[in-house]
Amino acid sequence: MSAELGKRPSDMTPDELAGACAQSMWADDEASQQLGMSLEHVAAGHARISMQVTNAMCNGHATAHGGFIFALADSAFAFACNSYNPRVVAQHCSITFVAPAFEGDMLVATAEEVTRFGRNGIYDIRVTKEDGSLIAEFRGHSRQVRGTHLPEGPEE
Repeated sequence: MSAELGKRPSDMTPDELAGACAQSMWADDEASQQLGMSLEHVAAGHARISMQVTNAMCNGHATAHGGFIFALADSAFAFACNSYNPRVVAQHCSITFVAPAFEGDMLVATAEEVTRFGRNGIYDIRVTKEDGSLIAEFRGHSRQVRGTHLPEGPEE
């Protein structure tokens, strides 16, 4: 998006920057893409990603395997905490499974920033079915690392 806008990151609005960072990340995010995830919305500190549960994602109980639900929440977390341009990784994550999901269910993970401080951040992610019923609550703690998604200067 930065090339389309012809702007440096410092000249973008927070939501333009979030969108440009998301485009940069999505281009290399084979894991999310191969799981059939769709990046629906990104704004500064926020993201929404959806994924349909397939038969290959179901466990021996005929419910969605928790690892796939975690992966969906983790992807939403990643796009929310990487929306400011510095590269950010997960430092700690936890998930509470509230209800099962089944083959064919469309799951939506919505990430909301709780706070950022220094190189750290805390994000809450709700995973719901398309009808809004709660499947899981995820909390992610992030840590900024070296590098940026978009070049900071005109020649980078």
